[in-house]
Amino acid sequence: PLRLPSPFRHGHRQPRAFLLRPTTGTFLGGYDGKSDLHVGITNSNGVVYNYDQEGIQRAETGWEQCISIPLVQPDMFGLLQQWDQLLEEFSVGEAWLPHRYEEDEHNCYTFTLAFLNSVLAAEGKQQLSKREFTERFVIPQTKRASKYITLQQELTAKDFYIVPLPDPPKGC
Repeated sequence: PLRLPSPFRHGHRQPRAFLLRPTTGTFLGGYDGKSDLHVGITNSNGVVYNYDQEGIQRAETGWEQCISIPLVQPDMFGLLQQWDQLLEEFSVGEAWLPHRYEEDEHNCYTFTLAFLNSVLAAEGKQQLSKREFTERFVIPQTKRASKYITLQQELTAKDFYIVPLPDPPKGC
């Protein structure tokens, strides 16, 4: 048997992370690589804050198979303590009311990047453009996921048996 680690994580178990998943379905459940993706940010308890045409959502389910990009390092003590408050305060801003949602220009990605940039600004750090964040953090993870999906589809088509492994214990 060959063991290949999955690039997908249970998003509700990923505190203080940027999450990416298909808008409908799952990556391993028929995602074609062309369908829309949805993003959100978790609080310290794994609740996913995300923005759509209905405004800010606080999801406790639905993000069980996603790409996760950790946002806060363990040595960032101040930010670890303030994360939930910052996320909640940011999410109630007028910019995130339902009527302001616009699929191409003011969407879930806009929300997540604006929140990240507000945190960076508060920390006195340089903000990230959409392009820079995507190239540095999102694309490497999505390339890895794409390879995994392609391999999984090929193996399934050739009648190999695939057994999903449980998530590794925390700290691994």
